[in-house]
Amino acid sequence: MSMKKIIINTRLLMIGLVISSLLWGCTGTPKVNQNDPWQDWNREAQGFNDDFDNAIVKPVTKGYSLITPEFVNDVVANFFSNLKDIGVTINDLLQLKMAQGGMDASRFLINTTAGVGGFIDVAKMIDLPKHNEDFGQTLGFWGVPSGNYLVMPFLGASSPREVVGVLGDALMNPLTYTFVFTGSGAAFSAINAGAKALDVNDTDTDIDLIQPEKSADETSIERYDFIKNTYRQRREYLVHDGNVPDEDELQLADESTTESADTQQTAVTKNPYQHSFISP
Repeated sequence: MSMKKIIINTRLLMIGLVISSLLWGCTGTPKVNQNDPWQDWNREAQGFNDDFDNAIVKPVTKGYSLITPEFVNDVVANFFSNLKDIGVTINDLLQLKMAQGGMDASRFLINTTAGVGGFIDVAKMIDLPKHNEDFGQTLGFWGVPSGNYLVMPFLGASSPREVVGVLGDALMNPLTYTFVFTGSGAAFSAINAGAKALDVNDTDTDIDLIQPEKSADETSIERYDFIKNTYRQRREYLVHDGNVPDEDELQLADESTTESADTQQTAVTKNPYQHSFISP
């Protein structure tokens, strides 16, 4: 065999090895779910939140509900709900809902005065409705996309738009500017919300995340997908005031169908709820 043929064959062999290695690398690289590209992070964050919730939040809220009279829970809930109406009113106006903004502003004024600083929900007694508006909904109203699904440590299910929304709502809350009461206020609010969520007789519909997580625990479906889809559908419902465009509903349905197969494969190869923080 001539030297020229040897050189040509060697080059062909090297090219074949390079192509084979590239093809092997492509097949060996985990497939990224385009509808949920942050799934690995989200599952780890959800697992951390589950561990933290089971180890700390649930015991504290159960203990709080046992030692605290029901009327105290109601008074505390009314106080923080009244403060929340400030942000709700601002978001009403930012979404050009003037009539609704007037009602929510009236709620705040009535409860702050006749309700002794908001501790008594007088507005509810006179059938003045309470609305649910936040800065995340305001951003959605003006066309800001939600972005990818994102699970935040301690905060739970979210998205880039909703993270900005949380910061915006914090700026609308008077307690944010009151250094002495900020920490204790947030703690009391969180404990009271948890206590109400643990009460099976409670019909409060403001708990957006705890109820879907509880439903997921009671069913056999994949918990991660259930929480994600329930959260996203509820946020779209709130942004559009219940009038979700048909194309958005179809998109959410298609994404749920596509992701279910990928999630089942992930669940087989890896248990997403094994964490070193604290075992449930």
